[in-house]
Amino acid sequence: MNIAQVKLKVICMPLKYPFHTHLGTVTEREGIIIEVMDADGISGYGEGVAFSTPWYTEETVATSLHIMSDVLIPLLKNSPIKHPEDAAILFQLIRRNHMAKAGLEMAIWDLYSKRNLTSLSKMIGGTRSEIASGVVVAADSLTSSLRQIEKYLEEGYQRFKIKINPGQDYTVLKEIRRYYPELPIMADANSSYTLNDIDRLKALDDFNLMMIEQPLASDDIIEHSLLQKKIKTPICLDESIVSFHDAKNAIELGSCKIINIKAGRVGGLYEAKKIHDFCLDKGIEVWCGGMIEFGISRAHNIALASLPGFTIPGDISASNRFWEEDIIIPEVAVKNGFVSVPDTPGIGFGINEKKLKEATRTEKIFTF
Repeated sequence: MNIAQVKLKVICMPLKYPFHTHLGTVTEREGIIIEVMDADGISGYGEGVAFSTPWYTEETVATSLHIMSDVLIPLLKNSPIKHPEDAAILFQLIRRNHMAKAGLEMAIWDLYSKRNLTSLSKMIGGTRSEIASGVVVAADSLTSSLRQIEKYLEEGYQRFKIKINPGQDYTVLKEIRRYYPELPIMADANSSYTLNDIDRLKALDDFNLMMIEQPLASDDIIEHSLLQKKIKTPICLDESIVSFHDAKNAIELGSCKIINIKAGRVGGLYEAKKIHDFCLDKGIEVWCGGMIEFGISRAHNIALASLPGFTIPGDISASNRFWEEDIIIPEVAVKNGFVSVPDTPGIGFGINEKKLKEATRTEKIFTF
């Protein structure tokens, strides 16, 4: 792969509606768009999905920009690669900083797929032509949650994730179940509980949840194994799984029955696929989570979720879930509860150059 140039664009856009969790409220989204161009002028695109502040992981837009600019891109410049997997392995020389690595690695995957005139889905082993779509309900009140559920049901979404915390869990889920007794719902705790809350979490078994996501500490695997033995609801790990090694340990310890795979969280598609393959072999269900991302990351998620082990609808909603206008064309659409997997080269979406330019705050260009 003869890489000639890398562009990093820091962009920011307001969300259509505030996104509420117990960790905070997101009203606008900052991110990094990565363009990797080869000597023939073909471009691949990736997206750095760190947030502006370290509320989800320790990485931020600023730290990712630093790591890409001062560490990863120089490393890539001095170490020519033949395949995207070479980039992923090269980046293992640098500890953590998974979101910075992922954004750059995924842009290289897009470029490589385009050069080979193959869809990214097929390039990584995808088998689906469409994927089931789920959605996050992140509201600041029960009334608002019910209103969102009604709206998303009308739009065809197949699975609903409800944000919970110790101050807003049993009562909220009970009321949602009263209105929607058969609704496929899961609860996302974002690490808001401890083992002292075992009885509180056991009580949630009443609601026939698909899963409870990351109830305990964001870096924990051991205590989740203790909790899973005490509750019937399957535990899904999210923040705790930042590498294949984490996933393997969690499965061997019995810490979860489901894993949420986010390529941006684990360092890119190479590591995400390794986790997927291991889970498929061990009979562990997986699904693809979202990061309130722009269309480029969403396109990569679609390709990832086309792999055979992704049996649970992911957080891959339509572009208009968050944005008045996305930075890709065409925008991602949900039809009858499904998102189509592109069969054209690369991620299968073009760039809305006008919208991208409007959203861009800063740009850095690196020539090779």
